[in-house]
Amino acid sequence: MKLLFDFLPIILFFAAYKIAGAYPDAAAAFATEHLGFLVAGGQVRTDDAPVMLATVVVIIATLTQVGWLKARGRKVDFMLWLSLGLVVVLGGLTIWFHNDTFIKWKPSGLYWAMGLSFWISQMVFGRNLLRLMLGEQITLPEHVWRRLNVAWIAFFGLMGLLNLWVAYSFSRDAWVNFKLFGGVGLMLAFTLAQGFYLAKYIEDEPASPEGATAKSPESS
Repeated sequence: MKLLFDFLPIILFFAAYKIAGAYPDAAAAFATEHLGFLVAGGQVRTDDAPVMLATVVVIIATLTQVGWLKARGRKVDFMLWLSLGLVVVLGGLTIWFHNDTFIKWKPSGLYWAMGLSFWISQMVFGRNLLRLMLGEQITLPEHVWRRLNVAWIAFFGLMGLLNLWVAYSFSRDAWVNFKLFGGVGLMLAFTLAQGFYLAKYIEDEPASPEGATAKSPESS
């Protein structure tokens, strides 16, 4: 359920883009009528309507996530705060300037910010963020925590570069497809591979005394 919650804005962005792209004229008219005050010139072009409406949807979805968590007294993760800040700023620029370049940079900015936070936390403060987040759930040797930290830093760095390569080498439609299926798919694949790597290090739970067969002195 948490995984779906985390990826919900991306899913809604994809859905809004595809629906608006199927009816571009209606999407442009709707965006101009209801969102024209957010756009320089007040007019939304047909070609720009799908990505602009999808950007509005992802901003609202991310704001709703934060509001829902705060209303229920739950902690808002740093990554969600960061995502909110980036999507509001870069999404707002995309809407105002009719330019999808800004929203295309948002995933890369998020990936690189996360990688940088992992690196700074380890190198400057001597704190492993992965260990802080997962240390109460699993027990691992210190060198494994360090390797995981480096792996996530490298993964975030490469994902940021890959996002920009797709954004500038392929069509907008291809980038939107990659944003959902490519980005989420690679994240899940990396997490799964990490799970296989960690399997040999995770300590087995001690056997339950009730499950053990006691040997009585008389049977010796």
